[in-house]
Amino acid sequence: MREFLILKLHGPMQAWGEHTFEGLRPSANFPTRSGMLGLLGACLGIRRNDRVKLQTLADSVGMAVRLDKRSLTRKDGTKRPLRVMKITDYHTVKDAREDYGGLKSHETIQTWREYLYDAEFTVAIWTYPNAAISLDDLEKSVKQPFFTPYLGRRSCPIARPLFQARQKSSDVLEAFKGIEPPGGTIYSEEKVSDRMKRVRDVPLIHQPRQFAARNLYVHGGEHVSE
Repeated sequence: MREFLILKLHGPMQAWGEHTFEGLRPSANFPTRSGMLGLLGACLGIRRNDRVKLQTLADSVGMAVRLDKRSLTRKDGTKRPLRVMKITDYHTVKDAREDYGGLKSHETIQTWREYLYDAEFTVAIWTYPNAAISLDDLEKSVKQPFFTPYLGRRSCPIARPLFQARQKSSDVLEAFKGIEPPGGTIYSEEKVSDRMKRVRDVPLIHQPRQFAARNLYVHGGEHVSE
């Protein structure tokens, strides 16, 4: 049996950034590895310029995400599914950088930022053998965060505590089974099916804003390749 830390990501809006610069700011359809490491790092009190501790965290944890199925109960007692929506918010930004490495800036630019609405996720976290950060450390930090955690961006506050459960299960799929609501699409770093999705969201800690690719295994639900 293995131990898993189960988190719930609930909020009116979420935004899990994909590759971008200052203009178009798209959101992935589910929490990215870089986004989850940022959330856990905030809870642990790791500052964004502390690359040693950030790398230690990245080397310590694996994760799987489930897109939870939600429904709305009508007055007559019947239910209809609630679907995740994406909206784009328009901004203008003054003094935006022209490139990440330089100091030169634009006077004003336009930006379009995507957000997920009506999305809820369950996340299973595990630690690797000889990990420097334990599940005990992570559980304590998500219950009493050092920095305020957000769902991808500061404009996306959490609507409930992150901590859901700490449990022992034989594998990732078993860890999700006891967590309501049942069903939903699972994206896991461990193999849980023969369906695979390639994503590029592994932060290269010592190369800011650079990302490597990883394989995710998809189980259940309706998966559409992006």
